[in-house]
Amino acid sequence: MKNRPFRIEKGREENRAIPTATVEEDVKQAIVARRDLGMGEGKLAAQVAHASLSAYGDAGRRARKRWKGSGQKKVVLAADSEDDLFALADAAETAGLPYAIIRDAGHTELDPGTVTALAVGPAREESVDRVTGDLPLY
Repeated sequence: MKNRPFRIEKGREENRAIPTATVEEDVKQAIVARRDLGMGEGKLAAQVAHASLSAYGDAGRRARKRWKGSGQKKVVLAADSEDDLFALADAAETAGLPYAIIRDAGHTELDPGTVTALAVGPAREESVDRVTGDLPLY
């Protein structure tokens, strides 16, 4: 197996229905990064990108299409610990939302396996906000 730069934990079961958006509803994605790690700007940007693309892959076809067609609305939020990210991931899973947790490979700033970020959505904005709406901007 090829050595991958990061490890992804997928956030939904294959046959699980994911809330999708109608034409009238806004769709967004929230990416939550750990500020307690003190990641450099480049590392932060890479982890956010990994999370965004990974969760996008788990979203339903209609939600992906709507999100892409409406400007790919996203927000980057802050959390203070690994436990915070896992609690948010549990909430996303309970809500039936696509999500991805990112673990760093440890090639640069962080130890291998360090949980760095979580993405929730793309999905209905209201659904994403129920999980991440109380978090501060990064």
